[in-house]
Amino acid sequence: MTNSCFSFGGLPKNAKIIKIIDEAKNQKRTLLFDAEFENAAPGQFGMVWIRGTDEIPLGCSFKNGVTFQVVGDATKTLFSLKEGDSVGLRGPFGNGFSIPKKGDKILIVAGGIGAAPLAPLAEKANEAGAKVTIILGARSADDLIFEKRFKDAGNVLLTTDDGSLGRKGFVTTVLSEQDLGKFSKIYVCGPEIMMKFVMDILIQKNAVEKSEFSMERYFKCGIGVCGACCIDETGVRVCKDGPVFPGTVLLNSEFGKYHRDASGKRIKY
Repeated sequence: MTNSCFSFGGLPKNAKIIKIIDEAKNQKRTLLFDAEFENAAPGQFGMVWIRGTDEIPLGCSFKNGVTFQVVGDATKTLFSLKEGDSVGLRGPFGNGFSIPKKGDKILIVAGGIGAAPLAPLAEKANEAGAKVTIILGARSADDLIFEKRFKDAGNVLLTTDDGSLGRKGFVTTVLSEQDLGKFSKIYVCGPEIMMKFVMDILIQKNAVEKSEFSMERYFKCGIGVCGACCIDETGVRVCKDGPVFPGTVLLNSEFGKYHRDASGKRIKY
């Protein structure tokens, strides 16, 4: 049971871990806290301070929780924490996904850990009375997360790279077969190279203007001050102006080409 809410951009507030959920076999985990992200919209994020290690941005996958995959020192330390341990939290920050209205037909394209910010969107859309279709993909059945949450919210088209569950192949294979004209909105989150291929299909099908993409970049401040997460050529800040952007904003940008590490060096995809 949560006992408080937080909505702040200053010093981190202490939050105790009240439940740990292993979402998949490959070090994908959800942490639930004794405090909620106040009025967090699907797609927004919180800054999570792992004491003695680092502060990192993580998407709000629940009102009182975040979901992550171990990819570096900070997430490795976070993965080692137990129920009863605590972290520091700031947020929620950034712009989330637009919420569809009753009668809308929407398409959600989720790859890997990118399913985390999209699951709350699917639930909100379903609650609003929208018709939800989800293309949910992962490397294997062991990598899929939130399958039940998505199925409870709409029609799920499953894909796995190795064919261990659902259709063998990538989300782009299924996407290319869809009549995108029947959807009012298309929401995308996953590995950036996957999203780039999704973007290519949307361009071919003249559907970019109805799309929204959730971006990931290296953050330092999380509130739009330092400029570490600015996207070339537009200069939009992922932490403040995003992480969710209209697809049209990402055209002719660094999207799908490169990102920057902590030193600012370009890393090509």
